[in-house]
Amino acid sequence: MTVMVELTDVRKLYNGGSPQAAVDGVTLTLQQGEFTAVMGSSGSGKSTLLNLIAGLDRPSQGRVLVDGVDVARLSETELARFRRTRIGFIFQFFNLLNNLTVLDNILIPAQLAAVSPAVARDRATALMHELGLAEKQMLFPGRLSGGERQRVAIARALINQPLLLLADEPTGALASRAGEQVMERLTELNRRGQTILLVTHDAKLAAAYASRIITLSDGRVADDSRLKASPEVAPSDVLRLRPGEASP
Repeated sequence: MTVMVELTDVRKLYNGGSPQAAVDGVTLTLQQGEFTAVMGSSGSGKSTLLNLIAGLDRPSQGRVLVDGVDVARLSETELARFRRTRIGFIFQFFNLLNNLTVLDNILIPAQLAAVSPAVARDRATALMHELGLAEKQMLFPGRLSGGERQRVAIARALINQPLLLLADEPTGALASRAGEQVMERLTELNRRGQTILLVTHDAKLAAAYASRIITLSDGRVADDSRLKASPEVAPSDVLRLRPGEASP
């Protein structure tokens, strides 16, 4: 199976902050097609770990490889390009632009990545149909429920067909049923080959949907449990089934 993320003895210290490392000697590997949940108490290093993998933070020590690329060695311009084309982000509070329609919010990453308008619109249309948003495409976020706004955020994260999907507490601002629906969507994407790394405080959701749970404590890996096998998807199938890809 292909390695998607590889961390080797990674530490992160913040200048002027606590002498305790936010991430302290973490070594782990995430395989292509895994649905991994990262858990831990506040201050355990969950968000820092996600930021290091995304290239939003650089490690103080160690190496972070994503799809074989050492993200710490990339320039800021190269990092921005890498994130636009290979990583999708889903946030707790959606981060939608309220003055743009559902469709226009979804299209933003494709525009930043210079995807042709026709291709981007085809991908957005396919995603909106898949996520039950087709009838909402001309509405503004303020007219949507929390669950609908999070589905828009998922579509926006997938528009550039990322290899890795990072989700930071995507159900934290939602009612329980809406949160379950979002997790069901993520699980379906994972079944089709999407690699997902989820940060969550909800142990029940993590156990119900993730195939692996990594627990952090004081910046270290305290537990790493595989709950079920990841989907067996060949690389060719991942490309063929990648979410949001318009049919020929």
